[in-house]
Amino acid sequence: MPTSRRSLLIGSLGAAFLAAGCGGPDGAGTGSTTLRIGYQRFGGLSLAKARGDAPDAEWSLFESGPALTEALKAGAIDIGQTGEAPPIFAAAGRINFRIVGTSEPVPQGEAVLVKSAKGFRTFADLKGKTVALNKGSNVNWLLVKLLEQANLTIDDINVKYLKPAEGRPAFDADQVDAWIIWDPYFALAEQPGVQVLADATGLADNREYILAAPDAVTGKAELIRDFLTRYRATTDWGIANPEERARILAPELKIDEATTTRALARSAKPLAPITPEIGDELQTIADGFTELELIPGPVDIKERVDETFNQAFL
Repeated sequence: MPTSRRSLLIGSLGAAFLAAGCGGPDGAGTGSTTLRIGYQRFGGLSLAKARGDAPDAEWSLFESGPALTEALKAGAIDIGQTGEAPPIFAAAGRINFRIVGTSEPVPQGEAVLVKSAKGFRTFADLKGKTVALNKGSNVNWLLVKLLEQANLTIDDINVKYLKPAEGRPAFDADQVDAWIIWDPYFALAEQPGVQVLADATGLADNREYILAAPDAVTGKAELIRDFLTRYRATTDWGIANPEERARILAPELKIDEATTTRALARSAKPLAPITPEIGDELQTIADGFTELELIPGPVDIKERVDETFNQAFL
């Protein structure tokens, strides 16, 4: 796809920005007619990219939400999508952004994986064990809720913060006892001998959140509105046409079609407008992170909610 750009932020984030042709903090403003979109492998934006929803956009691929929010901080992208925890960690890190859209809940799309041979039956069985996850990602909130449900504290387990590219080999080699991960990494790891100990059902909504740079919200409003309208339509089309969606996305994701189909069946949900109630939901998560000292201090995440583009999701 000649009009697309991709940067894999698995190594140095700074090098990836350079490879993607990204500018500094002033680059996102009003002087450009190019929309710069950050997306994660498998997230709903992957389908929008594969279907050509924004053929003139610059696309940058990120391994996780925290890496994407760092790109917002650097002025490298105008808009992107993450899970529920990255915006909170980003706000705690004084990154400026607006939350302009969300999705229906996706609790089945993240899970705790263990090896069946180890005999774990509940999350409480992991007391004293090593649990891997990506710090600041949506699974960080799932960990908090799992600990709460099991009457454990974070000191009762050995937390090992690993990016997805690091977590899978550590899990495969039994260097960790459990891995908390999201799709499609979740689906890819579902091999013989791997057990889903728990997912987020009843614990975390695990919504998708669409974040935008403030100067892009004002300076590229029409570009964003037009793209979000097409993005919403493509998401609806994909849900209505799951087989064709998998055929389109599998090559884009470099994942086999069967795995893509399985992951999408539980993780692809309709987009939704941002509302004050969604802000309340995020604030509860932020307050929980503050109480556990996972972020340096209180965060007013509700004030980041921006309903400018809600009409695109209706």
